[in-house]
Amino acid sequence: MKISIGNDHAGPDYKNAIVLFLEQKGYEVINHGTNSFDSVDYPDFGHPVALDVETGKANFGIVICGSGNGINMTVNKHQGIRAALCWTKEISALARQHNDANIISIPARFTSIQQAVEMVDTFLNTAFEGGRHANRVGKIACQ
Repeated sequence: MKISIGNDHAGPDYKNAIVLFLEQKGYEVINHGTNSFDSVDYPDFGHPVALDVETGKANFGIVICGSGNGINMTVNKHQGIRAALCWTKEISALARQHNDANIISIPARFTSIQQAVEMVDTFLNTAFEGGRHANRVGKIACQ
């Protein structure tokens, strides 16, 4: 399974911990994130992740910025992307179960690195329930 990840200056430590975790679990990682804490623009790192997921180059995406909001808004501009801003593993599970989210957005300034890794693990290991949720998810995209 391929995972695309991107982050701005708030998330290098988070990205590095998540990438290490994913590689240890056997995932292939496409890294679009910065390694610098110097100020950068989150859309520059979110759009490539969204494109990877949108085109099938990656199965899922992970994006990280300070609040998680800006980069989440960015990736959700892409058709076929259902990104979820998550701050607990329970929310990341529901994002997959009920919303068939394909990108998780992590707020680096409001979660610990350990929480972020746990959220990613939960996100990637939770299946979409379908059923009544499938109809709702089908109504998300604009035509």
